[in-house]
Amino acid sequence: EVQLVESGGGLVQAGGSLTLSCAASGFSSDDYVIGWFRQAPGKEREAISCIRSDGTTLYTNSLKGRFIISSDNAENTVYLQMNSLQPEDTAIYYCAIRKTRLLRLYILYPYEYDDWGSGTQVTVSS
Repeated sequence: EVQLVESGGGLVQAGGSLTLSCAASGFSSDDYVIGWFRQAPGKEREAISCIRSDGTTLYTNSLKGRFIISSDNAENTVYLQMNSLQPEDTAIYYCAIRKTRLLRLYILYPYEYDDWGSGTQVTVSS
Protein backbone atom coordinates (compact mmCIF):
# COMPACT_ATOMS: atom_id res chain seq x y z
CA GLU A 1 0.00 0.00 0.00
CA VAL A 2 1.36 3.36 -1.04
CA GLN A 3 1.73 5.90 1.75
CA LEU A 4 2.64 9.55 1.38
CA VAL A 5 3.16 11.53 4.56
CA GLU A 6 3.65 15.27 4.46
CA SER A 7 5.27 17.16 7.29
CA GLY A 8 6.88 20.51 8.04
CA GLY A 9 3.86 22.77 7.83
CA GLY A 10 3.06 25.37 10.45
CA LEU A 11 2.66 29.04 11.16
CA VAL A 12 5.21 31.47 9.76
CA GLN A 13 5.39 35.23 9.41
CA ALA A 14 5.34 36.89 6.03
CA GLY A 15 8.78 36.84 4.48
CA GLY A 16 9.73 33.65 6.26
CA SER A 17 10.58 30.21 4.95
CA LEU A 18 9.42 26.65 5.50
CA THR A 19 10.56 23.32 4.13
CA LEU A 20 7.96 20.63 3.67
CA SER A 21 8.75 16.93 3.44
CA CYS A 22 6.90 14.15 1.67
CA ALA A 23 7.91 10.67 2.79
CA ALA A 24 6.82 8.02 0.29
CA SER A 25 6.64 4.28 0.87
CA GLY A 26 4.93 1.13 -0.36
CA PHE A 27 5.70 1.36 -4.07
CA SER A 28 8.21 -0.41 -6.28
CA SER A 29 8.31 1.67 -9.44
CA ASP A 30 11.73 3.10 -10.33
CA ASP A 31 10.22 5.61 -12.78
CA TYR A 32 7.80 7.84 -10.93
CA VAL A 33 6.82 11.45 -10.44
CA ILE A 34 6.07 13.15 -7.14
CA GLY A 35 4.25 16.43 -7.21
CA TRP A 36 3.41 19.15 -4.74
CA PHE A 37 0.02 20.88 -4.76
CA ARG A 38 -1.74 23.34 -2.52
CA GLN A 39 -5.36 24.17 -1.88
CA ALA A 40 -6.58 27.31 -0.17
CA PRO A 41 -10.12 27.53 1.26
CA GLY A 42 -12.65 27.98 -1.51
CA LYS A 43 -10.09 27.51 -4.26
CA GLU A 44 -9.13 24.70 -6.58
CA ARG A 45 -6.12 22.53 -5.97
CA GLU A 46 -3.11 24.23 -7.54
CA ALA A 47 0.00 22.53 -8.89
CA ILE A 48 3.29 23.84 -7.53
CA SER A 49 6.04 21.60 -8.77
CA CYS A 50 6.96 18.03 -9.60
CA ILE A 51 10.09 15.92 -9.63
CA ARG A 52 10.80 12.75 -11.51
CA SER A 53 12.76 9.84 -10.11
CA ASP A 54 15.70 10.83 -12.33
CA GLY A 55 15.80 14.26 -10.69
CA THR A 56 14.12 16.25 -13.46
CA THR A 57 12.03 19.07 -12.03
CA LEU A 58 9.32 21.41 -13.24
CA TYR A 59 7.61 24.37 -11.64
CA THR A 60 4.43 26.29 -12.14
CA ASN A 61 5.58 29.62 -13.58
CA SER A 62 3.94 31.76 -10.93
CA LEU A 63 5.84 30.04 -8.13
CA LYS A 64 9.13 29.40 -9.82
CA GLY A 65 11.95 31.16 -8.01
CA ARG A 66 10.41 31.14 -4.54
CA PHE A 67 9.77 27.40 -4.21
CA ILE A 68 12.42 24.73 -4.70
CA ILE A 69 11.73 21.02 -5.02
CA SER A 70 14.36 18.40 -4.26
CA SER A 71 14.57 14.74 -3.37
CA ASP A 72 16.53 12.21 -1.41
CA ASN A 73 15.99 8.98 -3.34
CA ALA A 74 17.71 6.89 -0.71
CA GLU A 75 15.10 8.04 1.80
CA ASN A 76 12.22 8.18 -0.72
CA THR A 77 11.57 11.71 0.46
CA VAL A 78 10.77 14.81 -1.56
CA TYR A 79 11.17 18.29 -0.15
CA LEU A 80 9.61 21.62 -0.97
CA GLN A 81 11.57 24.62 0.23
CA MET A 82 9.35 27.69 0.32
CA ASN A 83 10.90 31.14 0.61
CA SER A 84 9.55 34.68 0.93
CA LEU A 85 6.20 33.34 2.05
CA GLN A 86 3.19 35.62 1.85
CA PRO A 87 -0.30 35.38 3.36
CA GLU A 88 -1.63 34.26 -0.03
CA ASP A 89 0.54 31.15 0.30
CA THR A 90 -1.68 29.99 3.15
CA ALA A 91 -3.13 26.62 2.16
CA ILE A 92 -3.04 22.92 2.77
CA TYR A 93 -0.07 21.49 0.93
CA TYR A 94 -0.28 18.01 -0.54
CA CYS A 95 2.13 15.65 -2.24
CA ALA A 96 1.10 13.00 -4.71
CA ILE A 97 2.75 10.23 -6.69
CA ARG A 98 2.34 8.94 -10.21
CA LYS A 99 3.82 5.47 -10.45
CA THR A 100 3.64 4.93 -14.19
CA ARG A 101 6.23 6.02 -16.70
CA LEU A 102 5.97 9.28 -18.58
CA LEU A 103 7.65 9.83 -21.93
CA ARG A 104 8.42 13.39 -20.87
CA LEU A 105 7.84 15.36 -17.70
CA TYR A 106 5.17 18.05 -17.60
CA ILE A 107 3.00 19.71 -14.94
CA LEU A 108 0.48 16.97 -14.32
CA TYR A 109 -3.14 17.57 -13.41
CA PRO A 110 -4.32 16.23 -10.06
CA TYR A 111 -6.25 13.39 -11.72
CA GLU A 112 -3.03 12.11 -13.30
CA TYR A 113 -1.59 11.13 -9.93
CA ASP A 114 -2.25 7.75 -8.37
CA ASP A 115 -1.98 8.40 -4.64
CA TRP A 116 -2.11 11.39 -2.31
CA GLY A 117 -1.00 12.33 1.14
CA SER A 118 -3.39 13.85 3.64
CA GLY A 119 -1.73 17.26 3.52
CA THR A 120 0.00 19.66 5.87
CA GLN A 121 -1.31 23.10 6.79
CA VAL A 122 0.81 26.16 6.05
CA THR A 123 -0.37 29.46 7.51
CA VAL A 124 1.42 32.70 6.75
CA SER A 125 0.61 35.65 8.99
CA SER A 126 0.95 39.26 7.85
